[in-house]
Amino acid sequence: MSFIGNIIWLIFGGFLAGLGYILGGLLLCLTIIGIPFGMQSINLGIATMAPFGKDVVAEEHGDGFIRMVFNVIWIVLFGWEIAIAHLTGGLILAVTIVGIPFAKQHFKLIPVALFPFSYSLK
Repeated sequence: MSFIGNIIWLIFGGFLAGLGYILGGLLLCLTIIGIPFGMQSINLGIATMAPFGKDVVAEEHGDGFIRMVFNVIWIVLFGWEIAIAHLTGGLILAVTIVGIPFAKQHFKLIPVALFPFSYSLK
């Protein structure tokens, strides 16, 4: 069932969302300072391409000082906009019964979009 959900997700916007994450990550990787953020953005893009059948898990060392600093920088520069986009998409999709499974995927991506150095989809 997750295969069909992922195919439908890709057709109706998941591909473009994942591609946006990946292209943004590649742009961030052009600078040395942006490489950690770019790599996380690329990982988010790959996870966004197929969110069905995956769970949000905390990283093993996701509570370190450097990861916390990176999460704060991420939230201030990128994370809150991405989280609001996932929240808005989820709320719009939750209006219909057919859209509820897709809304759940958007809601699942919010903590990963806010704290990419502490959480991931696996």
